[in-house]
Amino acid sequence: MDEYNRFVDWDKMDVTAQSQDVKELTCTEFQELKQLARQGYWAKNHSLRAKVYHKLISNIPCRTVTPDANVYRDIVVKIVGKRSSSSLPLPEFVDNSLVPTYCLNAEGVGAVRKIILCIANQFPDISFCPALPSVIALLLHYSKDEAECFEQVCRILACNDPSKRLIDQTFLAFESSCMTFGDLVNKYCQAAHKLMVAVSEDVLEVYSDWQRWLFGELPMVYIARVFDVFLVEGYKVLYRVALALLKFFHKVRAGQTMESDSIQQDIRAFVRDIAKSVSPERLLEKAFAIRLFSRKEIQLLQMANEKALQQKGITVKQKRQNVHLAVHAENFKSEIVSVKEMRDIWSWIPERFALCQPLLLFTTLEHGCSLSRFYSHSEGHEPTLLLIKTTAKEVCGAYLSTDWSERRRGGNKLSFFGTGECFVFRLQPEVERYEWVIIKHPELATAGAEPENHASPASSTLSSGSVPSDPSDRLSPFLSARHFNLPSKTASMFMAGSGECIIIGGGDGQALYLDADLNHGRTSHCNTFNNQPLCSENFQISVLEVWGFRD
Repeated sequence: MDEYNRFVDWDKMDVTAQSQDVKELTCTEFQELKQLARQGYWAKNHSLRAKVYHKLISNIPCRTVTPDANVYRDIVVKIVGKRSSSSLPLPEFVDNSLVPTYCLNAEGVGAVRKIILCIANQFPDISFCPALPSVIALLLHYSKDEAECFEQVCRILACNDPSKRLIDQTFLAFESSCMTFGDLVNKYCQAAHKLMVAVSEDVLEVYSDWQRWLFGELPMVYIARVFDVFLVEGYKVLYRVALALLKFFHKVRAGQTMESDSIQQDIRAFVRDIAKSVSPERLLEKAFAIRLFSRKEIQLLQMANEKALQQKGITVKQKRQNVHLAVHAENFKSEIVSVKEMRDIWSWIPERFALCQPLLLFTTLEHGCSLSRFYSHSEGHEPTLLLIKTTAKEVCGAYLSTDWSERRRGGNKLSFFGTGECFVFRLQPEVERYEWVIIKHPELATAGAEPENHASPASSTLSSGSVPSDPSDRLSPFLSARHFNLPSKTASMFMAGSGECIIIGGGDGQALYLDADLNHGRTSHCNTFNNQPLCSENFQISVLEVWGFRD
């Protein structure tokens, strides 16, 4: 350990967790390296971990001109001068970020600030990078000197492999990652998300803390284990661990009283003290038990969120509008749902559309019970929200990701379209959101089948939605094919429409059928998951509304 102990305060470290067994890392195959990282092969040997980090980081593809250790030695005196390292001001791109000490000694704590300033000098294009202090503090543990740490961090920042995302360096990238995390929470941590919505005035603000949980609040031994896997597998690991943290927080705190103004602090405190309830091994075990989307699918979702932010002009740090501002109490009026209920629905929709305000497009009270008028008022809008109130005072609805004009591809016959972001929900008598399923016509299962397949409602079947067996070359089930110029045959089918009826595939076996007169409807329900149906199997419609999303 002597070679790498310059910046470490061993009195603060748990030396008993270190093993003196001499180990070498000889494997080069990704899958084997991945397993060793997850198992913590080098976690208990300080010197071995340092060598592994050096090897992994040196293999990162970088820009042709990437600052190295010699550059640091040339510039550090000019930039720092004779100022005390503890008094060095941090650049704006890490302003207000936590600067964790991670059991560093006084020299190490000062070195973090010096390296940050030198990186700011060499990377003028970095505009927002709150994770940087944590990464530097961690890598100082496994560096022989400041210059070596500087070089390793620079290689991470200068990675030029478009498929290998490492650290966010702009506010746009950071903010879109927060939105993507919110989308993933909505999908994979629904119980925790429901709790966040119930106790937080701005759930998006809570999720914007997700990187701070990892790079700031998480104790040294935990973030080091995460970083082991991160260097091998990339950014997706960070999402996994943050989701696992939220799941554990919900498990520990569910049923306890929480105040809306303290939820962020509560989660931060839980992560800081996570050793009281969860071991590093259990945290990673939970993280990798989540059946997360492929790296490509997450990248597509991130791209969609970045595009939404750019269209809103949100590219530099600013206060993000929350759900309460998106659904204005004074401007919102529905005959079916209250402002609070609409805000609950808004918390379920993809983050990039939660930036928008609801716009009433169609209501049977004003436009009559005509399917043709339903289409004429809804077409040209994507996505849309369908709300239904029955004569029995049941309230249900659906979030529909695709423009209803897509139905025209089938001519006068029933055609199938939509994406996996579609879902159905019930608000009365009880609130329930159902995971999506595919409306799958048997002919669609054949290889290369085009989405223009037609069928009658009676011959359509419902099956649980799943990602294709080889998702690496398929479109994400969350996104629309034409948004990314990908083959239309890869798009999933969740909606169907013709001049005679509408079919919407819900989740957990739920599906909604509406007749052409928009007076009657029925539901299809599978009892596999023992969920309550959307509403009565056969129902009469009292009011139907379609809402769009206004910038």
